[in-house]
Order: sequence, then C-alpha cells, then structure tokens
Amino acid sequence: MNPPNPSHQNAQVAAQTQLQQQALNMYPREHSNKSNRKGVIRMDPDCAICHAPASMACECEAKGLEVAVRQAEARMMQSIYNDIRSWVRAHAQDYILEYFRLLTERRKTAHAAHLDRITAHAYHYYHSQPHPNEISAAQAQLKRGIDEDWQASVQRYPEVLEYFYSLVELTLPDDNEPAVKDPPLSALQGSRKAARRGTGPGTAVSGPSLAAPPLPLEREPLPPMQMQMPMALPRGRTPPALEPLRERRTPAPRDRRQSFAGGRPPPPPPPASYFPPHPGHPHY
Repeated sequence: MNPPNPSHQNAQVAAQTQLQQQALNMYPREHSNKSNRKGVIRMDPDCAICHAPASMACECEAKGLEVAVRQAEARMMQSIYNDIRSWVRAHAQDYILEYFRLLTERRKTAHAAHLDRITAHAYHYYHSQPHPNEISAAQAQLKRGIDEDWQASVQRYPEVLEYFYSLVELTLPDDNEPAVKDPPLSALQGSRKAARRGTGPGTAVSGPSLAAPPLPLEREPLPPMQMQMPMALPRGRTPPALEPLRERRTPAPRDRRQSFAGGRPPPPPPPASYFPPHPGHPHY
C-alpha cells in the first residue's frame, strides 16, 4: 500500500472548508441580523413648565428649581436664622457693655485722682476749696473721655458680631446615612409624610443651652486699641452672659427683646451713626 499523499489531503481539507462556507452563505442567521438592526431610541421629556421640546434647552426648569429652593429655605431655615441672629446680637451687646464699663471705670478712677490733686493743691496754697472753673473743666474732661470710650466700644461691633457668628456650627448628615440614601419620600416606597424637623440626622445649631467657659475679659482696664476679642475658644462653645447685665443700648426687635427704659421713645441718632437709636445713656 502506498502512503497517503500530503498534498492530496490538503486539497480535501480545503474542499470541505469551502463547502461549509457555502452552506453558511446559503442559510444566514436571521436572529443575529435582527439584533444588529435593533437600535437604542432616546426620548427626552419635554419641559415640565412650558412644554417646549428638550432640544430647545429652555431655562424654565432651572429657574423653577431656584424658586423652589428659596421657598423651602425660607420655610425651614428662617426660624433658625432668627434664633442665631438673636443669640449673636444679645451676646455681642453684653460684651460691648462690659467692655465699655471697664473703660469708664478707668476714666472715673483717673477723674477722682485728678479731683484729689486739685483739692489738695487749693487747700495747701489757699486753704480753700478748688475754684468752680477747675471743677467744671474736670467734669467736662470726664464727659469727653466717656464719649470717646463709648464711641470706641460701639465701633467694635463688627468684629464682635463676626466672632460670635463664628461660634455657630451647622452640621450636615453624612451621604451614606439611611435618611439621606433612602429618604421616606422615595418614589419606590410611595409618598409618605415625615416630620424630619427635630428627629434623626439633620441640621444641628449650637445654641445658648450648651455649657461653655466664660468669655475671658481683662479685669484691669486697657486702652481700646490693646484690648482684643479673645479668639481661642473652641468653635461651637457658647460663652454665658457677661456680668453685670445692663440696659441694652441698641434695642432688638420688639418680638425678640424688650427694652427696660419704660417704653420711652428713643432720641434720634446723630447723622454719622450707622447704628439704630438707643433708649438712653447709662447713668454714671
């Protein structure tokens, strides 16, 4: 028997391959062609407000969202803003009054020492009381000094207000918390009402109920430019009210704080003043 010819075997394999290819061409796979013909249909919704096609890219929905955000913020956050403003205002006024008290104590001490000197001088040389003009000049000097101290105290309101505003902290919940990832108003769970204010994670505002160390104040009177607002307290800590509590020089709104001046109408402020009128100067 003769051995098989390799060239003859290769020719047979090529012939079989050609027959299989012809059979595939005679009976194509229709389902594969159908899957290729099936495309993705993109259909963007029309504008929910003006019903314009999505291709026009109108700004109705964006503007409507801004309005809705402002309305929701006014409903949910306005009361918190009012509480923060009242708390900051009260503590800033207490600090300014205490600061002014320290300055006036220094003025009064210097005034008393000056009166003692002129009295001793008049008695030593004239064996009599000081001349009334000297007493009047000393009183006028004290009045000018007290006015300067009050002006220096009031001019510190911006930095004092910023300091107490910096103590307020707003805490946002983590994005992975269940109340954020799966809120109770989810469309998959149906529409349900949930009172979220005061329950669960939300906005936490530090308020006067938190205990804190007292706001450090220099007990010895210092010049206005050297007494600085202490800024080393930890954020979120609320210093208690300063003592002694005195009459508010800048009255708050009627529904928040009451004036202790007996309802007397305040005098008009000077033209250069940017602060609201006050119910009267404290007695010295």
